[in-house]
Parts: sequence; C-alpha cells; structure tokens
Amino acid sequence: MKWTTISSWFDDTVSRYGSKTAVQFLRNGRIETLLSYSELSRDINGFAGVLQSQGILRGDRVILLLQKSLIALTAHLALQKLGAISVPLNPGFKKNELDYLLNDADASLIILDPEKAELIGEIQPGLRQIVVSTRLPYQDLDLFKSAPAAPIETAIKPDDPGLIIYTSGTTGNPKGAMLTQRNLVHDAQNIISIWGICDTDVLCHALPLFHVHGLCFAVHTLLLSGGQILMLDAFRPDVVIDVLSGKTGDATCTVFMAVPAMYTRLMDTMADPIPDFGHIRLLTSGSAPLPVPAFERIKATFGREPVEREGMSETGMNFSNPLAGVRKPGAIGLPLPGLEVRVVDPETHADVEPGQVGELWLKSPSITPGYWRKPVETAATFENGWFKTGDLGKVDNDGYYYLTDRIKHIIITGGENVSAREVETVINQVGDVVESCVVGISDEKWGEKVVAVVVVKPESTVTEAEIIAFCREHLHDWKCPKRVLFQDEIPRNTMGKMLKEAVKKYF
Repeated sequence: MKWTTISSWFDDTVSRYGSKTAVQFLRNGRIETLLSYSELSRDINGFAGVLQSQGILRGDRVILLLQKSLIALTAHLALQKLGAISVPLNPGFKKNELDYLLNDADASLIILDPEKAELIGEIQPGLRQIVVSTRLPYQDLDLFKSAPAAPIETAIKPDDPGLIIYTSGTTGNPKGAMLTQRNLVHDAQNIISIWGICDTDVLCHALPLFHVHGLCFAVHTLLLSGGQILMLDAFRPDVVIDVLSGKTGDATCTVFMAVPAMYTRLMDTMADPIPDFGHIRLLTSGSAPLPVPAFERIKATFGREPVEREGMSETGMNFSNPLAGVRKPGAIGLPLPGLEVRVVDPETHADVEPGQVGELWLKSPSITPGYWRKPVETAATFENGWFKTGDLGKVDNDGYYYLTDRIKHIIITGGENVSAREVETVINQVGDVVESCVVGISDEKWGEKVVAVVVVKPESTVTEAEIIAFCREHLHDWKCPKRVLFQDEIPRNTMGKMLKEAVKKYF
C-alpha cells in the first residue's frame, strides 16, 4: 500500500494536480465557489491550524453538524490531517436524536451552523463550539485568514480511527462504526480501481456528506484520484438533470453516484426530448436495492446500464457489478479485491451451497474494528474474525451475489437507514397509544416506505394524522411513517415476539 492515511494520499495528489480544479460548489444550480487542489490544500491546513489552536489532538472526536457545503468538506479533511476523528451527523436530526448521539460520541468539539448553536448548548452546555454559517459563500468565511500557513505535521498511524459513522440498529440506539485510516485507504483504492476513477473524471455530487456513500465512496475517490467534483448544495432533480446533461463551467460530468430513489425522481422529472447523456461513462446505484424495472428504465433513459453495488457503514464497499462485463439486474455484483465472503446458515453457521440463502459473513481490510464504546455489540457482530452483516443473501454459479432480506429489521427508504424500534419508541409516546409495530414495505419510489400498525386505548380518538405529526416533531422526515393503521392487537408468536412479516400483510 503506497499510502497509509487519507491525508498523506491527498497531499501526494495535491503535489501532482496543484493548479487543477478540485471542487466547484453549486448553490441553487449556480457556481458559487471554485477551488483548485492547491487552494483546497491551503484551506485544509488553515482549518487544521484553527482546530489545533482549539486543543484538538490526534484521536479526539469532532462532530460536524453542518449543511452540505465546502466548509463541511474542508473540516472533514482538516481532521484527517490532524489524526482526529470526524463524526459527521445529519443536520436534520431533532433534539432527542442529537441528545443520544452527542453523549455517545463524547466529542471534544462540535462545528455547526448558527441555527443549531442554541439547541446544542441546551443538550450539552460544556461542549465547545465552532459556529460557521454554511449559508455564506465559502470565500466570505474568515475562519482561515489568521490561521498558520505552514503545513500541519502529525504522526498518524494506519490503525488510527479517522471517521465514526453512526448507523441505526434494531435496538433503536445508533452505533458508531469506527473506520480507521487503513479502512478508508483500502476502500478508496478498491473503488478507484474497479470503477476506473481517474484525473479526467468529473463527478456530479448530489448525495449528503454524512454517509459513507457521499463522503467516502464519492468525495474520497474523486479527490484522491485527481478528479473534479461538481458539488451540489442539495438534490434538486431539475438542477441535477442540467448538470448531468450540460457543461458546468468548463466541466462535463462523467460520473454520477446515487440511490435508487434519486434516479426515480430524475426520470419522473424529465420531459421529452430526453437530454443527451452520452458523455457520462459511469452511473452507480447503491444504499438500497434497485428493482429490476428501475434498472431497465435507467438503461433506457441514460443510454447505459447502471452499476449496482453494495456497501455498509461498517465495511465500506463490498460488492459491485463490473465496469466491463455482465451487469446482472438485481445482483449486488462481485466481491471487491481483498474481500472474503461466506454465505452461512444463521443457526448452524455452516456454509450453504450456491443458490441457497444464508447470512453474508465478510472479511476485508476495509471492515471496522468495532463500534465506538460498544464492546458487547462489537463482540456480537464478529465471529472468529468474520463480520456478520445481518443480511440474508445468496451467490449464483457465476459468483454474483444477491441480497434477499435482512435479519436486522432495518428499513431502507430512499437510501436512508431507519430503525423500526426508534420510530416505535416515538409513536408509543403519543397519548392513548398502547403499542406500535413499525415495518418497511416495498415502494416503487423509495425502495421501502415506513409504515406502522398501532394499538390504542378503547374509545380513543387519536388519528393517523396526529401520530404522523407527532413523529415529525421528534424525528427526521424520512423516519416518519407514511401510513398508520389501527388494529386491536399486533400479531405475536408464542414467545411474545412481534411478527413483522404478518404486520406487513396489513398493507
């Protein structure tokens, strides 16, 4: 491995592509800021100096609670420079969500928008804050103007954590998956290799920055390979279509990474005649299953087959359909370099035959060493060095893998993971609610949508609209149920466990 850390790899890229454009940031579809590799490196060093002056050291956790922006990107890479741990959180999280996450992360500092400062002060008064407005143009921020110009030198080791990504679990409490420098470097090398990411590529970036999809798979790979990122402030179908089909400044898009729900919205928005997308060489889909009809529709609309892939917060990217070769609709593809895979019987842990369904177990240099401060959960996730994904799947005779279901009752809606238990906990706080059962059901637009069966007290007048409104007060919108049905009881087995498959049949 030539590089041992993300920062050392990026510095090498800067030495080769200093004057080349690294990022163009578009707000509402218009170019607001353009940074070369040298300028981005200068600002990363400047921000690292600011953080160092705040006492941030190697191994410290720093929370990023920022709207999608260049400053969020610069902050993340500055933390990598210092050997600190970047902890990006969804800026849409509500108070009860942030309360748990802030206490669990035990961070030294939080970098946040002004709108969140008072709320964070209420939740954790002693947590130091750097307040920076993502509403302002990046070039108008004075954060770096008095920062030291000299590069920051920190002795970072390959096994040092560089990132904590919180992922929902069936317990309702998110777990912080620690990703080391070794994990991040191996993951980036794999993606660059299998997808042929290079210095002539231009990525239309419409994903969030608080997931591994948008941060690691997209940002890391393009910036470490000398490519260019067209970073959109948000996903707006009309803007994305314009960027994908035309020129942005002097850049023509060659790569687009998205979740299935984004493709659906893009195709629903397009009017005849369909724009020419012939210059795009790579369309990838992940974070949720891509239905076969959607695969065919993307192929017909964009003129090429999408590359489906599979990854997890804990593991980086694991499988991908080939760039050159057969892409099987519905398959997550072939194992990436360095990945060992077993398909095992969840009860006996014996390997099953090709074509039979079992739990996917993985080994790879990109897999997390464990969950932040959760030794019990970490131990339960590993078996003799194998990472137990909790996903049920199978492998065909050609070596292509498929996901068939999930052991963990996580709902994936629009590429976002939702813990059913977390939503149930909120619903059960509504007056007159006795209990609830939240499940995900198939949905053409979102992949899955969140729905709930609720049992209320006799003669209760609580309505579906009231329950959904209460959820919206306490949870991010994508976690809230799209439908609520009232039943006299929730199906259970003889041990009292809710039968979620039976609940799905109500819908």
